[in-house]
Amino acid sequence: MKTKIFLLSVFLTSLFSLPTLSAQSILRPVQLRCEYLETPLGIDAKYPRLMWKLKDSRQGAKQTAYQIQISTDSVFSGTSNRAEVWDSGRKTSADNLVSYNGKPLEAFTKYFWRVTIWDKDGKQAAPVVSSFETGMVDMKNWQGNWISDRGDINKLPAPYFRKSFNAGKTVKSARAYIAAGGLYELYLNGKKVGNHRLDPMYTRFDRRNLYVSYDVTPQVKNGDNAIGVLLGNGWYNHQSLAVWNFDKAPWRNRPTFCLDLRITYTDGTTEVVYTDQSWKTHDSPIVFNSIYTAEHYDARLEQKGWNTAGFDDSKWKGSSLRAAPSRNVVSQAMHPIRNVETIPAKSIKKINDTTYLFDLGRNIAGVSQIKVRGERGTRLSIAHGERLKPNGRLDLSNIDVYYKPVSSNDPFQTDIFTLSGEGEEEFMAKFNYKGFQYVEVTSNKPVQLDQKSIIGHFMHSDVPVTGEVKSSSEMINKLWWATNNSYLSNLFGYPTDCPQREKNGWTGDGHFAIETGLYNFDGITVYEKWLADHQDEQQPNGVLPDIIPTGGWGYGTANGTDWTSTIAIIPWNIYMFYGDSRLLHNVYPNIKSYVNYVTQISPNGLTTWGRGDWVPVKSESPLEYTSSVYYYADAVILAKAAKLFGYDSDYQEYTALAEKIKKAINDKYFHAEKGIYGTGLQTELSVALFWGIVPEELKASVAEKLAERVKADHMHLDVGVLGAKAILNALSENGQSEIAYQLAVQDTYPSWGWWIANGATTLYENWNIQAERDISLNHMMFGEIGGWFFKGLGGIMPDEKAPGFKHIRLMPHFSGNLAEFEASHNGPQGLIRSSWKKKGKQVSYQVTVPANSSATVYFPLKAGQSAWLGKKKLPAQFEIEAGEYQFEIR
Repeated sequence: MKTKIFLLSVFLTSLFSLPTLSAQSILRPVQLRCEYLETPLGIDAKYPRLMWKLKDSRQGAKQTAYQIQISTDSVFSGTSNRAEVWDSGRKTSADNLVSYNGKPLEAFTKYFWRVTIWDKDGKQAAPVVSSFETGMVDMKNWQGNWISDRGDINKLPAPYFRKSFNAGKTVKSARAYIAAGGLYELYLNGKKVGNHRLDPMYTRFDRRNLYVSYDVTPQVKNGDNAIGVLLGNGWYNHQSLAVWNFDKAPWRNRPTFCLDLRITYTDGTTEVVYTDQSWKTHDSPIVFNSIYTAEHYDARLEQKGWNTAGFDDSKWKGSSLRAAPSRNVVSQAMHPIRNVETIPAKSIKKINDTTYLFDLGRNIAGVSQIKVRGERGTRLSIAHGERLKPNGRLDLSNIDVYYKPVSSNDPFQTDIFTLSGEGEEEFMAKFNYKGFQYVEVTSNKPVQLDQKSIIGHFMHSDVPVTGEVKSSSEMINKLWWATNNSYLSNLFGYPTDCPQREKNGWTGDGHFAIETGLYNFDGITVYEKWLADHQDEQQPNGVLPDIIPTGGWGYGTANGTDWTSTIAIIPWNIYMFYGDSRLLHNVYPNIKSYVNYVTQISPNGLTTWGRGDWVPVKSESPLEYTSSVYYYADAVILAKAAKLFGYDSDYQEYTALAEKIKKAINDKYFHAEKGIYGTGLQTELSVALFWGIVPEELKASVAEKLAERVKADHMHLDVGVLGAKAILNALSENGQSEIAYQLAVQDTYPSWGWWIANGATTLYENWNIQAERDISLNHMMFGEIGGWFFKGLGGIMPDEKAPGFKHIRLMPHFSGNLAEFEASHNGPQGLIRSSWKKKGKQVSYQVTVPANSSATVYFPLKAGQSAWLGKKKLPAQFEIEAGEYQFEIR
């Protein structure tokens, strides 16, 4: 068989070979990144990762060697190969992810890195240069003090801070580095610096703080300048009360910040303007702000020009010094939160002279922005929600259920804007975000609003798009879009469960959606940050809370394997999708500690530690069974990681543990004579297949029983979150792709499509839209379907033996009455495309395999069908090199 595949590969290569062109004309490295960011500032990594993709349109294109050179000179002057910092030398390798391995990097230094590659014929491409710039590198390099005003945790107004300074010489470059306990907005000479929102990202503040780096060269003027900082509470000073007790977090304090502004002059000298007691402070017009509820702004308290050089701050008070929230302040090297998309109101309904209801037409996470004119002192309440009452008014009852208000002064998801009366005024919350589709504006005096008075800003971590799904099915297209809307609505520097009711980093929701996230978006920087949060929160005995970060809530009796398996499942998926083992290696001790704890409390191989199949339709699977399956999954990942890193004794130990767990599960729950697990519920059968519990020779029969069960349930779902993660994959990967497809596009209750049929633009928390609880309309825990489209229909699958899509498994299914389907994923090697179209009983299948990659194609041929490339008949399984192909199934 291997000989046949090799000969076919040779045939395909010769058939599609292009005329030989000069390497320089078609070959070059593109999309150069450092630490997965383009020309980043503030890199603190000792061994930053450098990566690129190969641009080569020829069939069979691949890289045979590379060389990386690093210099502080942008043109690498002197000898043509000068690289005084590091030179990897020519490496015979197809690797396009390489870690720096030179002398220690200096702080505050811009490094230029040049990559040269050689193509499949050994021809050299023209080198390409990019850059990265280091930040603090070490805590000792900070000069600034942590400062605050003299308020305590109960003070409501957000504080302003300002500092005037003089840049007496010609400025060559300027960088601002700012860390905060809480949130901030930074201003220079009256203008906001950057377009980030809600910086810095939320962490366990008493164990790790993040700082952000900015290039502010254009904003610093020769002569007089002023820095302004506005501080918000964020999760650092949680003044609103809810059931998760963030008001009792051990780090809680009045917001504080530390800033260094480093100015380099053209004469080579450097000056640092830094935070100390000379900074002035005053209350701002933000009279209340809560990351959880809303923001209140009184425009009558505005101080025009407060952040400019000429402002009179003689009536402002001096700032006070504070201890740093933690002694671990590190760079925020990740994709930031931004206002990514502006959404105009789709309609407006005037209820009376003081009440208007706006409909954005879709559910989002973010903020609204209002433009309005009115009398001085007019007070507008701007409420945000997902549903309407029967009378057409806003309904918050599905999302305010865990809020515990102490008074009426902090209404849920309701901004309060008090007008100054000075012409047209605008307001947009700075230190809060919400989940909403509808905005109801109520004023204490009549105001005139029209449809353009309100716009919505869709906010989220601005991760690059890497995936796309297109099909002839309107249901599939809408489901994919809605899934991505929910994913992004729940990505704010960490994955959350919902953007309104909780905003919590529920671990289960995070790993249920990991593949959907990684097929569609380049989210590695967010996940690496979140796994660092896991490390901060893990107890010495290995236990993790089921919301991360946490102020202490979540170390209960149910935070078990089905939820906190994030510690293993997410790093393993990052390794599969990126071919980058750094995160997996970093958290290896944490996975080991976690698995060891479960083993300690579960000596017989079975565990009851977990939450179970959360929010099922009607049937509940045994907690011990599902928790033990995830225990097995963790042990398997740990064993594979041990083998990868050469930890031989660990590999032996955890391989044996995994087998022990599998045997215990099968001994108790598998009824081989019936081909079912437990009582044969959808979840029971699905998780066994998906997580590899079923003996190999019995997978087909168990999958058949699962298909029969789905049919018995009238082609509808009967699963909770664990089953929803597994069921489509369990079917399509085990010979039941038609059943999986029918289940995926079902449009009556209970199903994903039922939500879409009822107007959903995001995924919901409950299959039953009219349920009494668990009824958020923007949740991600049922979001696996968005990843399944790539796998179950497009068939784009990573290969564990060559992760990062160095080798691709292409396993498409030409399902049901679907006429056309296309999935594409822009992975570490480049664009992968899997597209098919039916023509009667024939299927035309088009594939793009990126340069520097290869693939094995698995065709699901039915009896009497055969696959063809031109006039060449193909086997059902064969290998192809990089290139574009069109096959026919007939």
